[in-house]
Amino acid sequence: MKASEIRDLSNEDLEKSLKDSRAELFNLRFQMATSQLDNTARIKLVKKDIARILTEIRAREIKAAEAIS
Repeated sequence: MKASEIRDLSNEDLEKSLKDSRAELFNLRFQMATSQLDNTARIKLVKKDIARILTEIRAREIKAAEAIS
């Protein structure tokens, strides 16, 4: 998922995407532990997606806090 796509999502969609990505990462790690994972590069991509989502959530929190002040 691209950063521009993440910025266009609502807060609820961001939370849902974060939950889905973390579940996918768990499943990928489980597959890797049982030697069933074919595409190991997918783990890196999912981790980056999680980081992008968390970054956008934090940026929105900071923006909201600045708006209150």
